[in-house]
Amino acid sequence: MESLAVQDLSILLVEPSTTQRKIIINELKEEGILNIEGVGSAREAYARLKQNKPDLLITAMYLPDTTAAELVELLQRNDDLADIPVMVVSSEQNYDNLEAVRQSKVLALLPKPFTRQDLHRALIATIEYINPDELDLDLYDIDNIRVLIVDDSRMARKHLSRVMQQIGITNITEAVDGLDARNIIEAHAFDLILTDYNMPNMDGEALVSYIRNESDLSHVPILMVTSEENDARLSSVRQAGVSALCDKPFEMTQVKGLLASLLEG
Repeated sequence: MESLAVQDLSILLVEPSTTQRKIIINELKEEGILNIEGVGSAREAYARLKQNKPDLLITAMYLPDTTAAELVELLQRNDDLADIPVMVVSSEQNYDNLEAVRQSKVLALLPKPFTRQDLHRALIATIEYINPDELDLDLYDIDNIRVLIVDDSRMARKHLSRVMQQIGITNITEAVDGLDARNIIEAHAFDLILTDYNMPNMDGEALVSYIRNESDLSHVPILMVTSEENDARLSSVRQAGVSALCDKPFEMTQVKGLLASLLEG
């Protein structure tokens, strides 16, 4: 597939405020993007998406008929729309409300108002997601890398699996929480484990501790992909033996760099 440039992106913008819609469209045009369509509700957006898939969906966090997280979940239920990258623009400051968006499959979370630098970085992340390069490793055959993805969110697991597949990793097993992962690890070997922090039954820290101290995979790199912001909890996870931490939402370049470093290290 021919690689896209930022200027080639087609974008559907979902923003209930006519004024905000004009502002964001003007900012996108300043980036050289001309193929932009704006709508005011999730219902309108879903109708347009079924007619014509854009390269990127940009949406406000709160819409007249739903929220951004619920819109993303709706798209995930449709196999034809599930792979559309989503960017959320919001002035929300409440952690719990932002958490629902971070846990969904979003490519970027932009503050409102955002800077030109914020927007440009998010657009570059979109291009890297659409046109990923295969992970280049010296010590591993990419086709044989065995990865375990652990997350209680089905959408998050699906998103991480898709990202792994885009960079050439296809041997993927999924676990719905730490306890499920523990049972799988007792029967199977892996080269890399990706896990969330906040999960029922057994959280990410407990899983890391089990892997490092009780399993046969104590040497395996563990990447925690999490929206957790509590420094004390993250420090505790590091002490438990996690190999690296990555924020939700993440950028493709960041994940690829971490994976290359962990596997080759």
